[in-house]
Amino acid sequence: MFTLFGEYIQHYDGEIWVGSLVQLMNRFGISESSVRGAIFRMVKQNYLKTRKVKNKSYYSLTDEGKRNVIDGVHRVYTSRNFMWDKKWRILTYSFPEEKRELRNQIRKELNWLGFGLISNSTWINPNPVEKQVKNLIHTYELEDNVTFLTSSEIVSPSTEKIINKGWDLKRISKQYNFFIDSYIDKLEKLREKAFNDQLTNELCFIERTSLVHEFRKFLFEDPGFPIDLQPSYWSGTKAYELFGEIHQLLALPAVRFFDSTFKGPPDQEITPNRHQAINPFPSAYS
Repeated sequence: MFTLFGEYIQHYDGEIWVGSLVQLMNRFGISESSVRGAIFRMVKQNYLKTRKVKNKSYYSLTDEGKRNVIDGVHRVYTSRNFMWDKKWRILTYSFPEEKRELRNQIRKELNWLGFGLISNSTWINPNPVEKQVKNLIHTYELEDNVTFLTSSEIVSPSTEKIINKGWDLKRISKQYNFFIDSYIDKLEKLREKAFNDQLTNELCFIERTSLVHEFRKFLFEDPGFPIDLQPSYWSGTKAYELFGEIHQLLALPAVRFFDSTFKGPPDQEITPNRHQAINPFPSAYS
């Protein structure tokens, strides 16, 4: 559901008829009852909100849902071709036992933002995530529980040891290798289908959405390090380039299929941004 909102629905003014959602999710073998159950949970978790127009229900992301989706989309489509600014972002927290659930949620949020845990309650990140952390502190009202610092130097241990403490980059690189092995063959098969005019709009929609859904899982693992902090064995860049090739092969017909299935609210004039839906990459892929 997050993938559908991030890939397509947000570019169609962000609101969709539940019937369209059911039709789209059915393309992945998900039943109507399962779709409605997922929607119910996402509304309860404050990710989706509903609006009735006559006797039909229309769904859009809440502010909390948008925060997750927009940040995720930005990270999926942004390559790691930037240099480190030589700053560490350091966050520490202290929660009383009665706030244990909140503490666990903050851990998940920090992991999502690419932080690594280097000691008890001390998290570190080399990326410029100040804005996201400020939003996190504001959203969860953490002013009394969190200390957030930046530092241009850590005297001890070395940068390499800090990285090894906070992240298991070898394991993540192996997962990228699995992705590459799986999708490099798929790219050739899709190219052959395209050459033989066998790539239907519906097939492209299924393949593109599945591709993004699969690649999006790396956001929970890969901290997104700058080039000069990536180890020599790192395969994340190659995986990103392969992802981009497949995505752009499928993008236009996939959006055509979505466009043919999508129904928004009748009381609003929809102004879809099809160009952005087709090509959400930076200029390198334009």
